[in-house]
Amino acid sequence: MKDVQWITDPSVKPIELFVQGKIDAFLGFPPEPQDLRARHIGHVVVNTAVDRPWSQYFCCMLGGNRDFVRNNPVATKRVVRAILKATDFCATEPARAAQQLADRGLTARYDYALQTLSENTYKWREYDPEDTIRYYALRLREVGLIKSSPQKIIADGTDWRFLDEVKRELKA
Repeated sequence: MKDVQWITDPSVKPIELFVQGKIDAFLGFPPEPQDLRARHIGHVVVNTAVDRPWSQYFCCMLGGNRDFVRNNPVATKRVVRAILKATDFCATEPARAAQQLADRGLTARYDYALQTLSENTYKWREYDPEDTIRYYALRLREVGLIKSSPQKIIADGTDWRFLDEVKRELKA
């Protein structure tokens, strides 16, 4: 809490401040890191997609409003299925997925999209989502950003039913 000053103003562009030398680091997502590498600016401190221990856990989680999930189980399951099928597509056909992103105008750089998709391991069938929540909750608690225990967060805020059902469906 004393070593880092977080800048969260939405009007501020962290990459611009970093390039100008006004901040020491920033949290970047593709295509920002690739752009900086191409310009020979800075260096990667941590890449959670490939650096351990972060790469051994889910990089992202899907959250849903409790009432929506309870009242719309079919829609919830469809969303989970669609996301996991898209994940499989990106993992098995990164070049085709990157091309579709570029063709649809969702990214300006096919090469950056391909690099991002190729570097990510997409092991959603192997990773344990509860272990991921536990790991990150412990890290956040250690630095004082949250007060709840990982066990309480898991008990009060997780429901793996839809993921488990879709996992069984997509085994084939």
